[in-house]
Amino acid sequence: MRPIPRTRILYSTPFRKAIIPRIHLRLNHTVAQRPDAYLEVVQGSKGIAALTLNRPAAKNAISTRLLKDFRHSLEKAAFDNSINVLIVRSSEPGSFCAGADLIERRSMTKPQVNQFLAELRAAFSLLEDLPMPTIAAIDGPALGGGLEMALSCDLRVAGHSVTKIGLPETRLGIIPGAGGTQRATRLLGLTKAKTLIFTGKMLSAQDALEWGVVDNVSGSNESAYEAALALAKEINQSAPLALRAAKLAISKAPELSLESGLTFERACYEPLLSTSDRLEALDAFREKRKPMFKGV
Repeated sequence: MRPIPRTRILYSTPFRKAIIPRIHLRLNHTVAQRPDAYLEVVQGSKGIAALTLNRPAAKNAISTRLLKDFRHSLEKAAFDNSINVLIVRSSEPGSFCAGADLIERRSMTKPQVNQFLAELRAAFSLLEDLPMPTIAAIDGPALGGGLEMALSCDLRVAGHSVTKIGLPETRLGIIPGAGGTQRATRLLGLTKAKTLIFTGKMLSAQDALEWGVVDNVSGSNESAYEAALALAKEINQSAPLALRAAKLAISKAPELSLESGLTFERACYEPLLSTSDRLEALDAFREKRKPMFKGV
């Protein structure tokens, strides 16, 4: 009897119908990935959240997909009253954000580039305007749009070994286009901002600290994220509503005259007097214990 050729041995139709959908489901589950940017609670640190950039192979270069996920995460954070401090970080050590994805940019039309830049500016403005304090944990290169992202945060912590922090756009035939010329000037002053942008100079973490681009540099045995988390925990001991009122009052200061600023400060201050957290702080002081703030 002739043997049946191997190529003729087939599953029956009912068997195929039963097994193939399961295989497809398993494959779809396997390839499912986290977004390119996502919001997560920091385990063991109630009140602290992280906005995590998740394109480590590309040094978190800002693609259209990452920008979309980043914006979505910011919109969630903006209305989450449980977040007292937000850290912007990379999902992998040795990275922060290397700026725009230039490989993707080369394939874009001019209208697409214009739309991307408009959405990037809007996202960084949303980051800057978040009601809670924000910290950039710079554990790797922060270049171009990456540094513009960090400048949109309230505070910046750089890893001790980071060597590339800068705005190199003029060496690429453009200028910083997502707020870099404006936020760097407000932070550093005219002369330093011009020097940084005109030269496209790359700063090390220590250089960036001396220039005032970052506020802290991590110790030799810790990452920028670990140092940022320690700072976040210190901030998190303050009353949540007071933190938000303080950020609002301070952020408005450069836009107002002193007289107008004092009026605005009072408007931020007075609602706090009737909060439960204010009464809790007074009770804790009298009883010589740490206050237990609830954000109400």
